[in-house]
Amino acid sequence: MLSKSQAKMFFLGGTFLFSAIFLGLTIDTHRQMPERTNTHELTEEVIKGKKIWEDNNCMGCHTLLGEGAYYAPDLTKVVERRGEEWIRMFIKDPEAMFPNERKMPKYNFSEEEITYLIAFLKWVGKIDTNGWPPKPDIVVQSSSNKKTEISVKIPDKFNQVCKACHSIGGDGGNVGPALDQVGSKYDKEYLINWLKDPQAIKPGTTMPRLPLTDQEIEELASFLSNLK
Repeated sequence: MLSKSQAKMFFLGGTFLFSAIFLGLTIDTHRQMPERTNTHELTEEVIKGKKIWEDNNCMGCHTLLGEGAYYAPDLTKVVERRGEEWIRMFIKDPEAMFPNERKMPKYNFSEEEITYLIAFLKWVGKIDTNGWPPKPDIVVQSSSNKKTEISVKIPDKFNQVCKACHSIGGDGGNVGPALDQVGSKYDKEYLINWLKDPQAIKPGTTMPRLPLTDQEIEELASFLSNLK
């Protein structure tokens, strides 16, 4: 049993010790904040993008860093997951990319406003969140055991947009099917028609109708038809 004076000293000593630990952890947290929150990348574009995010109540449907509604997808790492060009296309006209599916409204943002919004989302995605949200525990695999031979230059549009959903040789997204040896299944003409209007070829497909130019479609179809 402790005497009264011993109990008092034990209490005071413990209070002082844990207060010092708490204070030290608080100071250390504040010391790390600038680096972990990308303070050095907090540009005017990011600030304007945050204002657009708030003015349009994007958090009424989406979440960022765990805060917001859970009606629509979490966007904390959306730039890393989808890429800037894909996001730009989607924001311009969500319904056009996913007919009769997406409930995302068309806000008619200007190109400049979309650039600001992407800058904000990109900044958020680089915040050190200790690995949250976790990446899906899914291994992207090729659709064939054969090594995909790429004999033509990979179009910029493929890297900017298509890789958000598709993979080649295990490199890319896993939302859509892997495109290894896709040229062995479909010819260039079929791929051109598919890229122009996926719904016309396969009603109900989840493949969006991307706002591609004829030249971009030609380049992508030529590239994909050579994956054999």
